[in-house]
Amino acid sequence: MSELNLPSLGTRQNVREQVAEALRASLVAGEMRPGVVYSAPALAERFGISPTPVREAMLDLAKEGLVTAVRNKGFRVTELSDRDLDEITEVRALIEVPTVARIAASPEGAEELRPLAEAIVTAAERRDILGYIEADHTFHLELLALAGNAHLVGVVRELRHRSRLYGVPSLAERGELLPSAREHLQLLDFVTGGDVQAAETLMLHHLRHVRGIWAVPRESSEAC
Repeated sequence: MSELNLPSLGTRQNVREQVAEALRASLVAGEMRPGVVYSAPALAERFGISPTPVREAMLDLAKEGLVTAVRNKGFRVTELSDRDLDEITEVRALIEVPTVARIAASPEGAEELRPLAEAIVTAAERRDILGYIEADHTFHLELLALAGNAHLVGVVRELRHRSRLYGVPSLAERGELLPSAREHLQLLDFVTGGDVQAAETLMLHHLRHVRGIWAVPRESSEAC
């Protein structure tokens, strides 16, 4: 298997869930490449655990359409077209931009998200790609949760899992991820300050990164 960057699983008990979240982050970051088949035993070796929770986690991802099972080989990462990614971004903008504006109009609880926004900046400074993806994911879902609509958060969570940010690793390597990371702190400032228009405008600008500088593909990895 070619070199694959995977995060530490930590010490929580639900290993299957931990593995699934780690693999989703790798998928979004483009660490796991479209069309490549990954075996559960090989991934388990990277994680330092048994193959069973990895196989179970991969089956969860298969149910979400993120991978497909390949008999006696493993799981192939589902490929998304440019049109797929454009449509995902469009739907996210339709949901997230007005929702963030609505939260800015009544920002109770938003200031509590500042440590998450700061964690995104810290990850960018450390050039920690998967840490950045995971912190970004958590921040945005927690921010949307302030609107009080669990179904909306669930839809955005699924759309984010389907997004692909192939350009993030190269941006991190060049130290160019920090401006995007700092947008989270700026967005939080606008939201907590009740500046609806500024929050709406920045959220739209921020989402455009998904199909802009964050989406520039890297060279394809070898099959593993």
